[in-house]
Amino acid sequence: MSNVQERAATGHEFLERSLEEVDGQIAGAIRLETERQNTTLELIASENHVSRAVLTAMGSVFTNKYAEGYPGKRYYGGCGPTDIVETIAIERAMKLFGAEHANVQPHSGSQANMAVYFSVLKPGDTIMGMDLAHGGHLTHGHPLSYSGRDFKVVAYHVRKNDETIDYDEMEQLALEHKPRLIICGASAYSRVIDFKRIRDIADRAGSLMMADIAHIAGLVVTGNHPSPVPYADFVTTTTHKTLRGPRAGLVLCKAQYAKDLDRALFPGIQGGPLVHIIAAKAVAFQEAATPEFREYQGQVVRNARALAAAMGEAGFRIISGGTDNHLFMADVFVKGTTGKDAQNFLEAANITVNKNTIPFDTQKPMVASGIRIGTPAVTTRGLREPEMKSIAQFIARVLDSKGDGSVIAAVRKEVMALCARFPIYE
Repeated sequence: MSNVQERAATGHEFLERSLEEVDGQIAGAIRLETERQNTTLELIASENHVSRAVLTAMGSVFTNKYAEGYPGKRYYGGCGPTDIVETIAIERAMKLFGAEHANVQPHSGSQANMAVYFSVLKPGDTIMGMDLAHGGHLTHGHPLSYSGRDFKVVAYHVRKNDETIDYDEMEQLALEHKPRLIICGASAYSRVIDFKRIRDIADRAGSLMMADIAHIAGLVVTGNHPSPVPYADFVTTTTHKTLRGPRAGLVLCKAQYAKDLDRALFPGIQGGPLVHIIAAKAVAFQEAATPEFREYQGQVVRNARALAAAMGEAGFRIISGGTDNHLFMADVFVKGTTGKDAQNFLEAANITVNKNTIPFDTQKPMVASGIRIGTPAVTTRGLREPEMKSIAQFIARVLDSKGDGSVIAAVRKEVMALCARFPIYE
């Protein structure tokens, strides 16, 4: 048997075949998604467009490597280059956020939160987090999440009069229930979070403090939002969203919790790390340390404010009256449209948002009275304040028409023309 035949018999030829050759269906789906992203205004607050450098790292040969453990302490051989990558990612994360310790292995923000819980909590302990219906997150104590199932949960809320966090209620509840851990951070909250005050409340109640900054991490590292790192015992985040890296998680903590945190993550809840994703995180951290990224984050905030103001002028009620960060929520029910219908109408016009409950909503979560809108992705494309006014007009035309087909078609054409002026991936 020839060498070529031997290699073919072992399946080696598959290593060199293109995706088109191996799986035309998946290749086709990737083309469709690339086209969708290029021709759609992405306004989902938790989405962004990563750089080619991040994409390259994610698609690297590090996906082939198993590396249970941590740098210098692996359960597998051949981890030299992996240790280099993870050490770089750790060092960059610590420097970027000004943290004492970083764990770059979490596969997601939810698992980052789980690692914190498992490092300092026991089943049945009391935790306090922001109510999901008021802008919190599933993993901050919702009953459908492990966080609500395994722990006793006390929820705090926003005030009805101004739809901002009720710190007085938070303090009252903390002093009454003495939670082991107070969780702050949100998935749908547009105002600055007062981390110092929450630290003071935690100290008075004898509680630990965790800040989940998954949405605002990019704003934090560039000074566009106060940092929780000086105040919180733990800080968790995703590395996508405003940080514009791969879809994954990160945990920062005070040095005194480092050993317990690392043990809680591995072997506590995860096995082998995704080394190719850690490599992409390292690239994203490098990008986030540049002046260009700082300017980008400033523009994200300016765009969010401009879009929220223009939406308000178009007759939508903006929750809490505006935004200090990258997102805001708009009450569409004031115009007789549910969040569910608004999401579907806008998607047909090549504008992607997500339906979202608003504080004190009378609609069910899968219907909702609002939509959540964010500017990270459109800002990555290069859109600025003038384009935000155009986007607000697009949204108003579609929703005011109650999804009229001719209006949607006309807006879709204008949206695609705008997108063509600001391409993403050629």
